[in-house]
Amino acid sequence: MPGLRREEIAQLAGVSVDYYVRLERGRRLNVSETVLDAISRALRLDPVERTHLFQLAKPAAGRPRRTATRPQPVRPGLRDLLRILDHTPALVLGRRLDVLASNQMARALLTDFDALPHRERNLVRFMFCDENARSLYTHWDTHAQDIVSSLRRDAGRHPHDPLLAELVGELSITDEDFRRWWADQNVYRHTHGSKHFHHPIVGPLTLNYESLTLPADPDQRLSVYTAEAGSSSEEALRLLAAWIRQPETSHGRPADH
Repeated sequence: MPGLRREEIAQLAGVSVDYYVRLERGRRLNVSETVLDAISRALRLDPVERTHLFQLAKPAAGRPRRTATRPQPVRPGLRDLLRILDHTPALVLGRRLDVLASNQMARALLTDFDALPHRERNLVRFMFCDENARSLYTHWDTHAQDIVSSLRRDAGRHPHDPLLAELVGELSITDEDFRRWWADQNVYRHTHGSKHFHHPIVGPLTLNYESLTLPADPDQRLSVYTAEAGSSSEEALRLLAAWIRQPETSHGRPADH
C-alpha cells in the first residue's frame, strides 16, 4: 500500500517485521491463510490482488510442474461458435494471453493472427511488437498497462511456465514501457469493459467486451466485442463485416471495381 512502511504493514497484519520481510522476498515459509488474509487487509488488496497474493505465497503442493509448451487445444464446438459470431469480433485467449482462435471479425479488427507463426499469436506481443497497435487503440497506454497486469496475474497462476518467462524476458529487454509496467507488479483480470479504437478502414469505434472463462478449461476464455445498438460503432462494425466479405486482391485489400 503506498505510503506504508514495512514496519507498519507488519504491525497491521500482526506479524513480525522480519517475518514480513522474508515473505516479501519470496522465502519459502509455511504461511497460514490467516496471515495472508491479514496482509491482504493491511494492503487493502482487491479480490484479484488477494488471489494473486495467495497464489504466490501458497503455490500448488508437490514438485513444480512446467507448463506444456505446445499450443492449447480449442474444442471444435468453440471454433464453430466463433464462426457463427460472424458480425462481431470474438476470440479465444489462453495462457500468456495467447490467441488460440479468432473469427474473421476479430482478425479484421486487430490483426490476422492466423497468418502469424504460433509463437507470435499472442495479445501481449501484438500490443507491444506490432506498430499498428499503438495507432489502433485510442488509449494505447491504458490498454497496454491492463495487458501487462493481466499477464502478471497469469504469472502468479503459472510460475513455472517457460514460455511466459521467455515472453517477459524478451519484452523487458526490447520495450521500455513493458519493462516499467511489469516492475509495477500490478495484477488485473479482464472480465468486461469498453475499448476505443481508430480502425484504418472504418474509423473510430467504441466496443464493449465480455470475457468469459470457459467452465471446461479455466485457462481459456472467450472474449466477445459488441457495439451499442444504434450507435455509430455498430454501423462501423457493419462496414467492417461488409469489407471482409468483398473479393480480395493478393494483398488482402478489396479489389478495385
